[in-house]
Amino acid sequence: LAPEVRAACDAALARARELGAELVEVSLPHTEAAIATYYIIAMAEASSNLARFDGVRYGRRAPDVKNLEELYVRSRSEGFGQEVKRRIMLGAYVLSSGYYDAYYRKAAQVRRLIRDEYLAALDQCDALCAPVSPVTAWDLGSHAADPLQAYLMDAYTLSLNLAGLPGLSLPVGLGADSNMPVGLQLIGPAFGEARLLGVGHALEQALPGIGRPAL
Repeated sequence: LAPEVRAACDAALARARELGAELVEVSLPHTEAAIATYYIIAMAEASSNLARFDGVRYGRRAPDVKNLEELYVRSRSEGFGQEVKRRIMLGAYVLSSGYYDAYYRKAAQVRRLIRDEYLAALDQCDALCAPVSPVTAWDLGSHAADPLQAYLMDAYTLSLNLAGLPGLSLPVGLGADSNMPVGLQLIGPAFGEARLLGVGHALEQALPGIGRPAL
């Protein structure tokens, strides 16, 4: 977590305390495995769901093909971008017969552990707070050549998706060093959107304006 992100989030939580919120610490130890768990599950689902886009029933159909195999290959090659192809390939790998138990099944078990930890934490409080990203907003396209680095930027948000819980993100200021936006997320129990919107609105109204980011 970048120091300037921590400072902006701590300032927002201090303002929440001034508004009457009681802050407590909770433990979510399995969230360390959230990135690996999420991308195994998400890529497996992408591979399975995108199989229908074969140029026959759904998706782009390549013109002037000579046979069915060429139709499949060209349609999917031309219709999908690099990131989609990457996810299909990785998803097909983790779902294959020799690796299903080692990857997908294990990821599904860890997902259950993450959800149980969230539910236990939410028994202690009304909402959870965490940074949205470990760093401030970065320049457009700066991680285009390094998808793994981009995946790591999701460290604080993926566990929420795995748990199937609602979340809300709001800007809480600019980084002291980068002068770029910092986000804080609020996480609540299932069907707790109304509470999150109320908390987020109250906090946003009490915080100073975010200001103008660096150009």
